[in-house]
Amino acid sequence: MGETRVVADGLGFPESTRWRDGRAWLCNWGAGEVLAVSGDGEREVVARLAPRTIPLSIDWLPDGRMLVVDGPQGKLLRREPDGTLAAMADLTTLGRPPFNELVVDAAGNAYVNGGPGIVCVRPDGNVREVADGLQWPNGMALVGDGRTLVVADSHAGQLVAFEVADDGALAGRRVWADLEHAPDGICADAEGAVWVATVPGQRCVRVREGGQVLNTVAVDRGCFACMLGGEDGRTLFIAAARWHGMQAAMNDGPDWTGQLLAAPGQPAPHAGRP
Repeated sequence: MGETRVVADGLGFPESTRWRDGRAWLCNWGAGEVLAVSGDGEREVVARLAPRTIPLSIDWLPDGRMLVVDGPQGKLLRREPDGTLAAMADLTTLGRPPFNELVVDAAGNAYVNGGPGIVCVRPDGNVREVADGLQWPNGMALVGDGRTLVVADSHAGQLVAFEVADDGALAGRRVWADLEHAPDGICADAEGAVWVATVPGQRCVRVREGGQVLNTVAVDRGCFACMLGGEDGRTLFIAAARWHGMQAAMNDGPDWTGQLLAAPGQPAPHAGRP
């Protein structure tokens, strides 16, 4: 495993890390930016929302258009080829904002969580609730050829799994893993393990179903999200920042301690979605 290095510094609250087209992507909470960052730290602002937009998450449709969750407004936005953001769905029909994380399956169904539940947005914009009863749903990943949705329930300290039906419905809820620290963003690898970022734990841990911790990457601040990427898919990109609580974040904004970190040489490459 290589040494963890800083790819980008001076961010707000970096979240929703992704890997696409040879770059690491993230949502820069506090600045209202969606950033694409090259290996040498060069940044491109791909989309802009209001500066205090928290939460904010991204993923892509099969046709390559990026989806953006505007958490406070409760809207799922779609980035059009000309760069404009168009409303794809109003999520408030099924719950109160804020809405949080996002993952899109191979058929273009977008799963968005917020409050105690998860909604599924079909490609035609139809919205329906597919799960409820979670304490604080956070990062999500589709694993097992997209047949299982794993959700980080932060306040429960668990990864929770659902089986995905052909029509996008979720069933068969089970605890995938109990965790020592509250989970935030997650991603999966080709050996069936899940990497979990944790803010209070100030680390990312690689766990197998059942909760066994296989690997750990510790840092000096809260870890909000993680994503495997790089040329070989084995670099763990970590979104990290100092965190003083949601009330401070909403009232005071970020203190610009956010970083995008890269930890190369992980045991298995990326798999699943996002």
